[in-house]
Amino acid sequence: MRKSRIYAGKKAVAAMMAAVLLICAFPMSAFADNNKINELEDEIKRKKEEREQTKGEINERKDELEDLQETTEGLKGELNNLNANLTEVSNNLEELEKQIEDKNAEIEQTNQELDEARQTEQTQYAAMKKRVQFMYEKQDYVMLEMLFGSASFSDLLNRNNYFEQLSAYDRKQLEAFKATRQEIEQKEAQLEKEKKDLDELKIDVEAEQSRFAGLVSQTKGQISNYQSEMSNTEAEMLAYEKQLEEQNNDIAKLQAELAEERRLSQLAAQSAWRDISEVSFADGDRYLLANLIYCEAGNQPYEGQVAVGAVVINRVLSSVFPDTVVGVIYQNKQFSPVASGRLALALAEDHATAACYRAADEAMAGATTVGNCLFFRTPIEGLTGTQIGGHIFY
Repeated sequence: MRKSRIYAGKKAVAAMMAAVLLICAFPMSAFADNNKINELEDEIKRKKEEREQTKGEINERKDELEDLQETTEGLKGELNNLNANLTEVSNNLEELEKQIEDKNAEIEQTNQELDEARQTEQTQYAAMKKRVQFMYEKQDYVMLEMLFGSASFSDLLNRNNYFEQLSAYDRKQLEAFKATRQEIEQKEAQLEKEKKDLDELKIDVEAEQSRFAGLVSQTKGQISNYQSEMSNTEAEMLAYEKQLEEQNNDIAKLQAELAEERRLSQLAAQSAWRDISEVSFADGDRYLLANLIYCEAGNQPYEGQVAVGAVVINRVLSSVFPDTVVGVIYQNKQFSPVASGRLALALAEDHATAACYRAADEAMAGATTVGNCLFFRTPIEGLTGTQIGGHIFY
């Protein structure tokens, strides 16, 4: 009974030790991966919130655009009515100008007639005056001529009747000419009044024409302003739509990155890590690692250079990544100097400094300043980890 208890106790201790060993063997990168996953989830959430804001801006611009279009269409209808009124008023003005022109011609004709009537009246009056003066001055001679020149009494009466008829004719003609002159003067006065009325009406119509022309110009200006606002709103909406497209791409990229991080995290949780003593380094690994450190952290503090080397070695130790320095460094889309060609240039001329070689030696000996971190990058908002110099290691 006692042996079984001792055996059971030993099993419990063994189980606890196994758990401790498992925890110790389990890489800290799993926790780092969880942090990365949380960061990606937060980043995706933030991006989605920004996307919703962008959608709201787009909908707001669409509403503004619809309002502007509705207002513009209303102004266009108003402009059509104003143009129609302006055309009508302009036509009326043209008709008035024609009437005034005709009235001026009629007045001019009447003035000519009046001048002729006055001239005729004056001529007739002058002739009558001469006859009256002649008869007054020569009345004795005329009377004697009538008395002694008449062949008979009947002839005398006829001559006297002739003078009376001539005098009556002169008076009648003079009265007729006066009546004609008065009639023409009245006609002239009437025409002048009508012309004055037309001139006053023309002033009113010109004022109306000017008012409608001003309204047309004002409405055109409003339409132009609204069309300009529409163009600006459309440009803003297009910019927001482009921004929305970029946000969708960013979210899709982050979601893909999140999926990859989750996959790596799951693999890391299920994987075992080797001890540094189990790694056999190739002859060129030191040269390759030192030059990568130069490219990634050549301008960083020495601690940061060791950290970059440690990340590479941590990946070599993890079963999630390739198990060689060459395999890790040249794994697709992992280190930017590889893709950009900077590493190739550094290797061609051995740009690595003595400090970079010392950092590579320490990392290959198992030294690390960032624990079991598997990733590093320049700081971004929301990213947490161990910051050394210009890099965050996680």
